[in-house]
Amino acid sequence: MNQITSACVLSEAEHHLLSLAANETDTAIIITDHLGRTLYLNDGFTRMLGYTLADMQGKVPSAVVSGLHTNATALASVREHVTSRESFRTEILIYDRRGKPLWIAAVINVVKNDEGECTRMVGVWTDITNTKMHEVLQHKALHAIAREAPIVDVMQLICLEVERIAPEVTVSIRRIDPSNRLWTVGAPSLPAHYVRAMDGITLDCGIEGSEVPGLEGQLVVFGERSATSFWGERTELAQACGLAMCWWRPIRSGDGQTLGTLAFYYRERHHPDNLHRRLADVSVNLCSLAMEREASKKKIRRLAYFDSLTGLPNRSSLVAQTDTLLVDAARMERPLAVLFLDLDRFKQVNDSFGHPAGDMLLCEVAKRLKKCLGEKDIAGRLSGDEFVVVLTSCNADDAVARCETIMATIREPVILGSMSVTPTASVGIALFPQHGDSIGTLLPHADMAMYRAKAAGRHRYSIFDPDLNRAAQENLKLERALREALQSDQLQLHYQPQVRLEDGGIHGVEALARWSHPEFGMVPPQRFVALAEEGGMIAELDRWVLRTACRQLSEWRRLAIAIPHVSVNISPTTFSDQALPGLIAQTLADHGLRASDLMLEVTEGVLLNTATDGFANLNSVHDQGIGLSIDDFGTGYSSLSYLHRMPVNELKLDKSFVHELESNESARTLAKAVMSIGASLGLSTIAEGVETDAQRQILTRHGCKVAQGYLFARPMSATTLVAWLNHWKPAAGSSFHVGSS
Repeated sequence: MNQITSACVLSEAEHHLLSLAANETDTAIIITDHLGRTLYLNDGFTRMLGYTLADMQGKVPSAVVSGLHTNATALASVREHVTSRESFRTEILIYDRRGKPLWIAAVINVVKNDEGECTRMVGVWTDITNTKMHEVLQHKALHAIAREAPIVDVMQLICLEVERIAPEVTVSIRRIDPSNRLWTVGAPSLPAHYVRAMDGITLDCGIEGSEVPGLEGQLVVFGERSATSFWGERTELAQACGLAMCWWRPIRSGDGQTLGTLAFYYRERHHPDNLHRRLADVSVNLCSLAMEREASKKKIRRLAYFDSLTGLPNRSSLVAQTDTLLVDAARMERPLAVLFLDLDRFKQVNDSFGHPAGDMLLCEVAKRLKKCLGEKDIAGRLSGDEFVVVLTSCNADDAVARCETIMATIREPVILGSMSVTPTASVGIALFPQHGDSIGTLLPHADMAMYRAKAAGRHRYSIFDPDLNRAAQENLKLERALREALQSDQLQLHYQPQVRLEDGGIHGVEALARWSHPEFGMVPPQRFVALAEEGGMIAELDRWVLRTACRQLSEWRRLAIAIPHVSVNISPTTFSDQALPGLIAQTLADHGLRASDLMLEVTEGVLLNTATDGFANLNSVHDQGIGLSIDDFGTGYSSLSYLHRMPVNELKLDKSFVHELESNESARTLAKAVMSIGASLGLSTIAEGVETDAQRQILTRHGCKVAQGYLFARPMSATTLVAWLNHWKPAAGSSFHVGSS
């Protein structure tokens, strides 16, 4: 009897423990009969879903907890398994007694009797809403972002997913513009007239609300706002839309910049619960990712199609837009004009005032061009100081008038730092359809016309002429021939003596490149040197001149011919090469020459542009003992403030001054000033282009010591120079006559 009593007590204890285990867990447990009708549920089921055993007794659970967004296919699968009396697992969206959605993971096991028949079914349901919320919401939003869906579609999706998970919430997402104003990008469930009323508000207004302890963001109760507040003014509108409260949070970028706002609206007074907070956390992060990605895409598109400095369309964008305009012009049979603009002397602005000032000038020119555009016209920047304007419905007369207006607008003074600069532009005009039917034809034709305008004196315009195209083709052939001439050593050096005026002695010789071509004949130096610069061959040409001149001077020394030194012109491009000082030193060593045997002639731009390697090379070659001469002194932006600090040995007075010495008092005054500057700084002055004895006498009176020009001798070959030297023995103070050619 005692043993039976003990067994009964033990059984009751076990029953109590099992009851505790079933009821005190957060997991929902439900037992049904073989037909799936509810027989038992634990307290965890009631806590999770709100249903009691009285509510569920005799009912099929799936029929009670399914709702609007329950997946129909998943629900049908559950019922099929129950009908088949099979154990199964599933994840499915259900609804609690209040209509709140939640995701569950359900495990249903079949209980069978000794005959193998199903007598009961035991279900264990676990709430996986948090996991599923992150999984579904993030998966859908990230998938949309990854396939580069429009930003509005991504935001609408986030709003709808949040509202599906929490039906009591209505969501809006707004972005902030550069003016601090908010604009809706997602609010699918808010009334359209309310959305329109809220668009354009400033963030300062939008941040009104109450700080709730433990709740990030701002909480607004519409009926409690004062009539004078931002929300107070909109209370009636919100209440008319059935909105009682709003909880909003800022959307921030990774670096803390405010990108927009996320707002949850409630139709009843309902403080955000844990689910809402988690939804907001996930949504804010997704919105931030989508907005930052959209900003990056816009930046990439802008970099791809717009000039980063001026904001104008770049070449690729300009070409694409012009192609569209040309199609329209052809269909409507309307003319169109392409203007190619190049700023005059822009390099000198950079050299004199620095590149930041040059950038300021380019931006100002871009602004002025925009002001001159019609509704369908476009302007773009190609590169450097080159701009293009495309004028629609514009014939030749209209193009000239518009061009003059643009040039006048550009010419208005610009303040760069403390200096006032008056920019000008040279413009080439090509017309559709006369000069081409595509941008690929019109643009180079306008470019050719621009170069003709610049060659005519700058601040001019020129309309394309077919003859220009023929000239361009000839230039292309000439450039190709020059490249071959450099590779096969077809050029020659001629030498022009530099004569001391006091005694007629030889000061030195200047090496000058000459090119005689079988087809083109004697090509003027100014032409093939310009071709070398444009075609990227100038450094090769300079190195050839340097090597050839040094080799020839070495040969003269071997023959005991008294040539004090040879002068060689070096372009600014070549002078900026870091390897130049080493190349010069090696060339002198290869030919057994001293540093003093060589004089390098450079332009003033090399002296003024302190930001390049050319400036450093000045000091480097000077330290070797090589002489430096400023060529064409007085024709550019001469800077006396730099001159006295530069390692320069001589100044070359440009021939433009010398030619007018006899007839122009101003030329004589300027020439005298240059020679005085040279003398005061201990520099020699060489006058170029001396052709008459009267010019020589004026130069001598003003203190000029050395001259070169046709009065003494033309540039000549090395052999002819030796013969000329044998006959050149003038007495001091005697008249000079034109030497041999």
